[in-house]
Amino acid sequence: MHWVRADSSDFDGILPRPRSAHTAVNVGTSMVIVFGGLVDKKFLNDVCVFDIEKKSWFIPECTGNGSDGQICPNPRAFHVAAAIGCHMFIFGGRSGNKRLGDFWMLDTEIWQWSELTSYGHLPSPRDFAAASAIGNRKIVLYGGWDGKKWLSDVYILDTMSLEWMELSISGSLPPPRCGHTATMVEKRLLIFGGRGGGGPIMGDLWALKGLIDEEIETPGWTQLKLPGQSPSSRCGHTVTSGGHHLLLFGGHGVGGWLSRYDVYHNDCIVLDRVSVQWKRFPISNEPPPARAYHSISYIGSRYLLFGGFDGKSTFGDLWWLVPEEDPIAKRLPPSPPPRIPEIKTISTSSTLLTSVPKETPKEKSSIIELQRRLDITVSSSNPETCIANELSNKEFLELAINIVGEQFSNTDEATCIQALRDHWKRSTVASIQLRELGLLLRDYQRLIIQNFLSGESCKSMPNSTEKQAFRFFHVKSSSQLRMDDISKLLSEYKELPTTFGQDNKIAQ
Repeated sequence: MHWVRADSSDFDGILPRPRSAHTAVNVGTSMVIVFGGLVDKKFLNDVCVFDIEKKSWFIPECTGNGSDGQICPNPRAFHVAAAIGCHMFIFGGRSGNKRLGDFWMLDTEIWQWSELTSYGHLPSPRDFAAASAIGNRKIVLYGGWDGKKWLSDVYILDTMSLEWMELSISGSLPPPRCGHTATMVEKRLLIFGGRGGGGPIMGDLWALKGLIDEEIETPGWTQLKLPGQSPSSRCGHTVTSGGHHLLLFGGHGVGGWLSRYDVYHNDCIVLDRVSVQWKRFPISNEPPPARAYHSISYIGSRYLLFGGFDGKSTFGDLWWLVPEEDPIAKRLPPSPPPRIPEIKTISTSSTLLTSVPKETPKEKSSIIELQRRLDITVSSSNPETCIANELSNKEFLELAINIVGEQFSNTDEATCIQALRDHWKRSTVASIQLRELGLLLRDYQRLIIQNFLSGESCKSMPNSTEKQAFRFFHVKSSSQLRMDDISKLLSEYKELPTTFGQDNKIAQ
């Protein structure tokens, strides 16, 4: 499979604005409807439609009549939506600090909203629930958060009679949760992940039987422990049914609930319905930025990703995940960033390598010494520790010029690099921009290797009773850093020697 960022040639019309915690449902094979969401603390209630055949986005003019005289649902996020025939049903969600329990239907043939008066055992107002259509008549709703407790109840809605029924289930039950996914696979409802009572984020998979009338099964839950590379614990992810796969993407892991301290994911894991095991989708290029509370829709043989949130920013980008044989998989990547101005190269640059050669005995002993004294694992032949050399890292040099000023654009790279490092030495946490953070992390790791992998440097290293801890040496991406980590990273960076000199011989 191949990730391709959508461009203007893929769509006509008006693209949906950025958002997270929205819903996107397929209505038949003709359209995808995006509704609601959240951006910059503003809750939305707009309807954006992607016409699959015309490859066009549009905003329909909807009419309607609600109980309070409004023509459409109130703005909301973290609600549920499901499509039955040409109708989209939505329930619950949050608007501000209020959990909602209203129930609406959008008729996509005449673009008319109706607030529905339903009957039976009504679900309580909630957000972060999950729902799925059962066949062409019913919808199942599971779990959520009502503002006081995590829920584990199951409701079935008959969209013809508008009657809700709470399903009575005996035996083992999944722990209450919210922020999970719920997906019908033939006769079973599969739920995965979510956040549970007391705060833990979970990675368990459960199946619920007894939802299909014709089967006459006693409702019951079964926890599934499948072979393969199962996903890590997470919530705010998506699970999308496509072909004989269920595709799981994104979400956030350990950390506070919707806080800046969460770890966000951009991995693709599939549940293969034929072999009944977890598999990692073989992705041939870089995935989109990590995120949660996005949407993924299955269109033909393609998946369409939209929106989401990464703890700092709300996304409005659109991405395709396509098979390798898809024509757009061969699309050229976006144009490279503007060329760096002509700058003079220092004479020693020709001796700086872009990859680490085979270790000499002396280098091997230095690596062992580094491992012993710093309590870190480093192998210069390990591709995970390959870090681009300063002089071959265009992004690093561009940032140096942009940060330290155009007065350096006509000087040599070494001066630019040293000026950028001096800038970071003087910086505070508040002054570090997000675009700098990834390069700061890589330069921190680069300097550790440069300063502690040479024999001379090892002599000046702390002895075994005074071990130095470089806590962020193994961090692969700045997205894994928590906010309180940034001050520690910057503090450790300031302690590292950063002079760019003639002895700078180890390029990662």
